[in-house]
Amino acid sequence: MTRPVLLWWGIGAILAAIVVGIVVTGPIAPAIDSGWNALMVDVRGPFLIGAAGVLDRIGGGWIASYLIPLVILAALLLARRWRAAIFVAATLLVSVAAVQLLKGMFARARPESMLVTSDFGSFPSGHTANAATLATLAVLLLPRLWVLIVAIAWTLAMALSRTVVSAHWLSDTIGGMLIGTGVTLVMAGFVLTWARSRGAQPDLPRAEPDLPRAEPGA
Repeated sequence: MTRPVLLWWGIGAILAAIVVGIVVTGPIAPAIDSGWNALMVDVRGPFLIGAAGVLDRIGGGWIASYLIPLVILAALLLARRWRAAIFVAATLLVSVAAVQLLKGMFARARPESMLVTSDFGSFPSGHTANAATLATLAVLLLPRLWVLIVAIAWTLAMALSRTVVSAHWLSDTIGGMLIGTGVTLVMAGFVLTWARSRGAQPDLPRAEPDLPRAEPGA
């Protein structure tokens, strides 16, 4: 995608997330949120709760905040992709900042049937936003079909897991996906071409051509 396309899609996704936040925190709560939460309470069993608990730990806390980013950055640096590493680190920081800003702005209460411990602010889902950010980064830096499939599956699994344990309303996860994707696309619109390049490579010494030697006595 070209720079204008990345920027417009990114800005559009961020604005859509803000619109969703305004709607769901208005005087009339959307019925789909309460209905979906009730459905998750009815269908969740030991397997779903256990799987959601694993994603809860992977997608938040020190694992999501430190371990996973450090592993990704180390891999990029070992591959001599330092520009991509800067892009990833900056995008993750901006995504977290955007999520926290919207959480404070909307101050939405979480579902009462929540099974895990979480911080204040239900909209948007930080776990889902982080998953969407990592997924979009992966697709942009490694544009392969299998990467796209895994990225979509990872993001949807994280979003579903947040509603299984009632840590978020359904619309919170939609807002998280929009914010994570939108922030990444906007950042990519500014630096993706630069981030994909490996930078200037050092010039290797050129071998001097062998010159014919004069024969003695010639």
